[in-house]
Amino acid sequence: MDVEQFPKDQINDRTDEYGGSLENRCRFALEIVEAVSNAIGADRVGLRLSPFADYMESEYSNPTALGLYMAEALNKYGILYCHMVEPRMKTLGEKFECADTLLPMRKAFKGTFIVAGGYGREDGSEAVAKDNADLVAYGRLFLANPDLPKRFELNAPLNKYNRTTFYIPDPVVGYTDYPFLETMA
Repeated sequence: MDVEQFPKDQINDRTDEYGGSLENRCRFALEIVEAVSNAIGADRVGLRLSPFADYMESEYSNPTALGLYMAEALNKYGILYCHMVEPRMKTLGEKFECADTLLPMRKAFKGTFIVAGGYGREDGSEAVAKDNADLVAYGRLFLANPDLPKRFELNAPLNKYNRTTFYIPDPVVGYTDYPFLETMA
């Protein structure tokens, strides 16, 4: 069981101090945050959470309550950032529209709030402009576009990513072979 699975009630069936209530299920992640913060300083610690994700058999019956609890609990440690994945990325794959939102967590967390989950140039800029996030993470787009900030600045076309090359052991295919703008002429 990984750290992200501990808080989720559909997979954590423990009956000890790390199971049962939401507080108990979140205990392990918060103990890790505390230990790492004490070891290296909270200003060097961040945590990524996917309360809405249901992959790896780790669904949660009330993901908004989970995300909100964790956002509020993390404030105690004064960590550098909280990075959450949008509910629209509930399963591995492309985004879908949904009514759930990270806004309650954004309002609850007092530090830097980073969002991820299928953002493009326009909706990423809009999320920051509307104060829905301090920063936006671009995973797949960055993999396929090593010069992504430059492309966003110029509103240049983006390389399409090839999901079949993600997380493979080949050091050349997929991660290092996408062209830069300068080499696309």
